[in-house]
Amino acid sequence: MLPRPLSIGAITALLFASACATPAIAPTAPPAGTSAANSGSTPAAAAGGPTSVAAGAAPANAGAGCPNGLRKLSISTATTPPNVALTAPFVARGLGYFGKHCIDADIVEFEGGLSATSRTAVAQGSVMGGVSVTDVGQGVKVHEVWVMAPHLPQSYEVGPDVKAAADLKGKKLSAAGGGVGSFNWVMGREVLKTANLTVDDVQFIPSATAGRLPGLVAGQVDAVALHPEDVYLAEKQKPGVHTLVVLKELLPNYVYNAYGVADSWAAKDPDLIRDAVAALMEANRAIYQNKDAVVPIMMDATQKDRPEVEFAWDWLTRNCVFAVNTGYLPEATAWSAQLAVDNGDVPAAQKPTPEQVFDQKISNDALALVGGPTTVGNCKD
Repeated sequence: MLPRPLSIGAITALLFASACATPAIAPTAPPAGTSAANSGSTPAAAAGGPTSVAAGAAPANAGAGCPNGLRKLSISTATTPPNVALTAPFVARGLGYFGKHCIDADIVEFEGGLSATSRTAVAQGSVMGGVSVTDVGQGVKVHEVWVMAPHLPQSYEVGPDVKAAADLKGKKLSAAGGGVGSFNWVMGREVLKTANLTVDDVQFIPSATAGRLPGLVAGQVDAVALHPEDVYLAEKQKPGVHTLVVLKELLPNYVYNAYGVADSWAAKDPDLIRDAVAALMEANRAIYQNKDAVVPIMMDATQKDRPEVEFAWDWLTRNCVFAVNTGYLPEATAWSAQLAVDNGDVPAAQKPTPEQVFDQKISNDALALVGGPTTVGNCKD
């Protein structure tokens, strides 16, 4: 049996040491007796470090049907505080889906899903968290097990004087959540390519993920990839701020957020990973089908107010950002792998195949636990 995941303090110490060493169906009802129970969130972590949070706290009777008790699982989110698109773990815990599958989930937040800290934690088998084709292509022994959000939720927001991508030359672009190689840096690079510009034509400004919105509003950066709730706030708080490009339209095959685990963990305790994925699948379906229950959990987790959270919920559900099944699209994984090669992130000889990236058995077994494939409105991934 796999040892219990490390405590947050142990993860932090271990990662610090590592960093020093190397640069339309019927709605899915929540389990009986559960509610959208919430509690406060702990303060944000220092840059790069994980923070354990209590938002979307498990119902008091979680695990009542588990004769062997609850199994511990640490699962991460890619930003701190998390964005609405990243709240499936909080919904799974708050509506009792983790408890239904006999899991006691500890949710930790990282400063960027592509950050070295997050990637190290997943590779060490301490956390179920973000995994990408680049990780696999670079030889990290991990596999994706569920694509939580197969489509990009962000828009690339710019200041009033940026009318086209060419206007970004000489400007300050966000590299929030990890600096060079962070998600915002990667998205900035893709937008620059549309105007035949490179990363050398601009200045990238690193910051905490929480600094994305205030950085744009204060003029500290001229462009940043923002989630829908922050798009709503940015355009409200600073007249003239506008969307340069909707990233889902620019990069329709880009796989946004996939959960994965270390191969060693999956080999030792595949049932735990399968059950966690099943709980997350049920949570994503509930997000579409039970707005009244999930919005309060999202508000608590994101530390945002109802207007912007409901704006985000509407945009995300309308654009099918949340997966309702495995979320796995082999053609999108193949495209993302080729993009990693084209950008020099992965050597051509090491380009992974979709099968090398995604563990279909774990994900398909989880899908069977929740009743098989389904469609919610137009959403079917």
